[in-house]
Amino acid sequence: MATAAVVDPGFARLYGEPLLRMPTDLYIPPDALEIFLDAFEGPLDLLLYLIRRQNFNILDIPMAQVTLQYLKYVDQIRLHNLELAAEYLLMAAMLIEIKSRMLLPQRKSDNDDATGDPRAELVRRLLEYEQIKVAAYDLNAVPQIDRDFVRPELYIEQSLVPKWPEVNAADLQNAWLDVLKRAKLTEHHRISRQELSVREHMSAILRQLQSSRFVEFADLFEGNAPVPIVVVHFVAMLELAKETLIEITQAEPFAPIYVRLAYSPA
Repeated sequence: MATAAVVDPGFARLYGEPLLRMPTDLYIPPDALEIFLDAFEGPLDLLLYLIRRQNFNILDIPMAQVTLQYLKYVDQIRLHNLELAAEYLLMAAMLIEIKSRMLLPQRKSDNDDATGDPRAELVRRLLEYEQIKVAAYDLNAVPQIDRDFVRPELYIEQSLVPKWPEVNAADLQNAWLDVLKRAKLTEHHRISRQELSVREHMSAILRQLQSSRFVEFADLFEGNAPVPIVVVHFVAMLELAKETLIEITQAEPFAPIYVRLAYSPA
């Protein structure tokens, strides 16, 4: 009986033809797997990639499938670079522990109705890592200087830019005083004529001295009186002293000056 020949389908096809053996000129870099793993930031990044690629619900992770796929990656890199795989092996041990705890029957404790989900801590770490990764991606999308745009620089000759001196408070005060000084030079002064009687002021001084024995010199003059009146009042006082109607006395040098009526014996 003739049997049909079994055709070897090969392990791959090239231009429609099956490949029955590995090409001798095919070169695979020894660090190809390491370069692939360097694309991940760590075990959480690789685990999150496996979950999202399979469209698994991160709140209900099928630990058996995820652990199996994760271990395949770890087994490959462990043969080439054990130092690179050390951090990934720690996560693999955690996945195996979670998977083993899920296989055990749940026991009710005295305080709680049921034990917690063994995947809860892993889910929490994955969610936090994903939030941070999205935030980092959004932050990286913000335009950065010297990466996305260049700040324009314009060089100007120093001689073309006028540099004004700074004005301080003392300079401003001196300028204001100079303005006042020049304003006084152009100020108009009007002289008015006023008739004043020395005799009337002499009588006023005698009336003022009759009510007091001694009157201080400064008290004879009103503080707000105009200058012409003060001058005439002083001349009137000198006339009274000249006619010996009043006496101007002083107890000692630099002592107050007093004015009184001249003493006349009874």
